[in-house]
Amino acid sequence: MGASGMAGWGWRIVGTGMTILLLPLLLAAAPDAPITPIDKANAEHYVWGGSNDGWHLVKRDEMSVIQERIVPGSAEVRHYHQRARQFFYVLSGELTLEAGGVTHVLKAGQGLEVPPGVPHRAQNRSGAPVDFLVNSTPKSHGDRVDAPAEK
Repeated sequence: MGASGMAGWGWRIVGTGMTILLLPLLLAAAPDAPITPIDKANAEHYVWGGSNDGWHLVKRDEMSVIQERIVPGSAEVRHYHQRARQFFYVLSGELTLEAGGVTHVLKAGQGLEVPPGVPHRAQNRSGAPVDFLVNSTPKSHGDRVDAPAEK
């Protein structure tokens, strides 16, 4: 059955004549939990570095989304991930993110992608807390390798 037989479910890839049926993909991606809004109030919370916060907004093997808050003067340990590709996106404040030997200062509305294998370190050198999202694909937990700075 072609795309016309499943109105609204098929896409045609221009130039190849190939039809993709989305119904099997949608069924395979069906959630294993009810679809409900999530925020810091109902997300799993953890504390790291003694005074910094993280909230698991999405916690799946194939993807993780964490909202984090780093207090002024705090930083994570420099590290890299063997498999996870990460994207850091600043919600408020100023995040200093060293990645691959280059220091980036990100402000609200800015982000930075860090590929697997690239040493990086998030820190707050400002005088106010920084809030940001970290999206990891696949999840980064259990995939972290410490990478002390070279002297």
